[in-house]
Amino acid sequence: MDNKELIRQALEARQMAYAPYSKYKVGAALLTKQGRVYKGCNIENAAYTPSNCAERTAFFKAVSEGERAFEAIAIVGGLQDSPTDYAYPCGVCRQVMMEFCNPEEFRIITAVSEEQYMEQTLAAMLPHGFGPDNIKEQ
Repeated sequence: MDNKELIRQALEARQMAYAPYSKYKVGAALLTKQGRVYKGCNIENAAYTPSNCAERTAFFKAVSEGERAFEAIAIVGGLQDSPTDYAYPCGVCRQVMMEFCNPEEFRIITAVSEEQYMEQTLAAMLPHGFGPDNIKEQ
């Protein structure tokens, strides 16, 4: 699947965002190594801490259905009806990615539109990340 199609699916997911407090709607589309896509949106809560980011929603949906191998995620977000700037994953989302992805290979695509996007690896976004390899017994 190409980046533009993954971004299109993230834009679709953004339409489902529940963001009555921040008004900042985010959509994510997570691509597995098998070619499946799991979409997620941010889901806010009046108590704030129970809120969940779009990226984690997509990951948790995929993992809860048995997926463990991921290739890329596209993320779109913003305050307006359409994204106007790049929305980067928060630190908690990056840590969840670190749990399930090879940081040197996993691609994070942040987009404003299907035509305007940037791509980085998880390693570039989370240098010196802590993951499962750090706690393996020698």
